[in-house]
Amino acid sequence: MKTFDELYRDILAQKVSLKAPLPPEYEPYHLDCLLHPERNAPVLFDEPCTDCAYERACQNSCIFDAIEEGSDGKLFINPNLCTGCGVCIDACENHNISAGKDILPAMKAVREAKGPAYMMVAPAFLGQFTENVTPGKLRTAFRALGFSGMVEVALFADILTLKEALEFDKHILEKGDYQLTSCCCPVWIAMIRKMYKELMPHVPGAVSPMVACGRMIKLLHPDAVTVFAGPCLAKKSEAREKDVAGAVDYVLTFQEVQDIFEAADIHPEELEDQEKEHSSRTGRIYARTGGVSEAVRETERQLRPDRKIKVKAEQADGIQDCRVLISRIQNQETDANFFEGMGCPGGCVGGPKAILNKNEGKRFVDEYGDQALFATPLENPYVMKMLEKLGFTTVEDFVENSELLVRDFS
Repeated sequence: MKTFDELYRDILAQKVSLKAPLPPEYEPYHLDCLLHPERNAPVLFDEPCTDCAYERACQNSCIFDAIEEGSDGKLFINPNLCTGCGVCIDACENHNISAGKDILPAMKAVREAKGPAYMMVAPAFLGQFTENVTPGKLRTAFRALGFSGMVEVALFADILTLKEALEFDKHILEKGDYQLTSCCCPVWIAMIRKMYKELMPHVPGAVSPMVACGRMIKLLHPDAVTVFAGPCLAKKSEAREKDVAGAVDYVLTFQEVQDIFEAADIHPEELEDQEKEHSSRTGRIYARTGGVSEAVRETERQLRPDRKIKVKAEQADGIQDCRVLISRIQNQETDANFFEGMGCPGGCVGGPKAILNKNEGKRFVDEYGDQALFATPLENPYVMKMLEKLGFTTVEDFVENSELLVRDFS
């Protein structure tokens, strides 16, 4: 029996046609995961597990209790509980767990789109497709794949930074008050929602930059197809959550995007450079640990330079580090007032499906941030242009009255 990855590679290489009956050596469940990822968890078993020489390390590693035992004694992954953090993949010494793939339905939707199709790239994208692939060349590559355009989600990180800064200004009024972020990490938010519910009042009800970007595109182009690309498996699960579903149609990882380029024989480094500048430094550095804190601190400083209580941040990256930080908050062992959690070591650049290692990814993110024409969202003219399209005249009016940035945690 061929593995899930072998089936995926065969279909990409067109060794197997989906129009013809598949040979019996393929597992039907694997094909269902490829054709209908929305019905399955972001990770899957290559083979059903019963006995395990490693005492079911995958199940023990899952803090969300998403790996369950069926009546037949075999383990399965509950798609309603799995966040896609990817910890179980690393925990399985038998290498029997794979990441899901959304390429087939995503590219089919792009080809058959009645309206525009947009690729939304995470702030961690720079350098992932080699150092020679500039943002402009990547934009051209996506057009070659059939997309109408590429949108840098960093622009919406700018907008979310404004919301976080204004939330801080509104709620952090005296010593002991604090705010939990980051809205961009679905694993961190899921941890708080499912394991530390008593802390939810300290979490601003903000969508992630990915969801804000998708919602904005759908608002301007209701018939658009929206596809997000990043280093994160958990974004696949986030896009399906009930209160934000519909904003992002498909989520691909950087590794999946690279697979598409190879299958289509597209070489981004050789293409025309369509250069555009839309995001500030603060939006671009969301991709690494400490970036959100720095973005909000600098924006808050510009918004309220005379404010007595300044942003004093602490960060945690990796699930265990996040749990330690939460414990310190609960035990009042810290005097910080702004807490940033990232589910992956290093932040998004350390995501399970990044192509670069986290140190190289961070270097590219910082360099790209330093190249930005604008330091913060308050200096970014494209932020106000976007808000004007929605009918808002001030940032405060938009943040307080637009449903674009709000999610329902109830």
